[in-house]
Amino acid sequence: MCVTCGCGSDQIHIEGDGHSHAHRPTQTLSQTLSQTHTHADGTVHSHGHAAGHDHHHAATPSRRVQVERDILAHNDSHAQRNRAWLAQHGVFALNLVSSPGSGKTTLLVRTIELLAGRWPVAVVEGDQQTSFDAERIRATGAPALQINTGKGCHLDAAMVETAIARLVPADDSLLMIENVGNLVCPAGFDLGEAHKVVVLSVTEGEDKPLKYPDMFHAASLMLLNKVDLLPHLRFDVAACIANARRVNPCIEIIEVSATTDQGMDRWLSWIAEGAQAARQPQPAAAPQGHAAESPALAASAASP
Repeated sequence: MCVTCGCGSDQIHIEGDGHSHAHRPTQTLSQTLSQTHTHADGTVHSHGHAAGHDHHHAATPSRRVQVERDILAHNDSHAQRNRAWLAQHGVFALNLVSSPGSGKTTLLVRTIELLAGRWPVAVVEGDQQTSFDAERIRATGAPALQINTGKGCHLDAAMVETAIARLVPADDSLLMIENVGNLVCPAGFDLGEAHKVVVLSVTEGEDKPLKYPDMFHAASLMLLNKVDLLPHLRFDVAACIANARRVNPCIEIIEVSATTDQGMDRWLSWIAEGAQAARQPQPAAAPQGHAAESPALAASAASP
């Protein structure tokens, strides 16, 4: 369970499984809180929630904070393994985040088309349901793996670890992670990426950075998308940029359109600069060779 919004994540489906399955990288909030309650007749009863009971327990603020810390710490351990594997193989990973309808997938498709012949690209697609976006990506020739989160509202590092093991991105390549459309929870979950890139469409409103400050604070780059529509909208670009920099003074901003290719050269240059940095030699590995590498990724890389 996501303690940020209360979403469930027990019906995750990752392409290749052939079925939906329970995906519980951490205990749910109800499982980690006290399982003792008092009935109306005064008797006290303790039980595991797996026994079929469904009760709402009140949790103290300090207990909720501790549960959230535990969940994020577990996620961060997976993220660290992802980051170590990506660094070892020179893979430049970006976590694309936005609200639904920002044009993320269309922008990603056009990016892959323009990068053809320059950089190998693999894509992890996150949505609650359907594989439509992964199919659009695969139509470009790039490998893509769909993760359906069911009731979940974001990807986590364990899901991405599994996806990397399935995709096995080429050395010195790009990994694009298109997160579930949501400007809240993805801000708090490190996936092992080099950068979060927030996509904001001019059809959404220039006040989004102030409404969802955590996401814009966590992002290294904001792509202001669909700028070809500006002549038809009352959208204040200067105000939007000011709002984003009020939240995050260091955020870079590129105005783009996947329809007209406006700003795409700057976006591709930004990617190329990061990819070149990712290709730089990494510090020597520990003597045992695979201390920082995820067993799942190592097993995948070793399979025929």
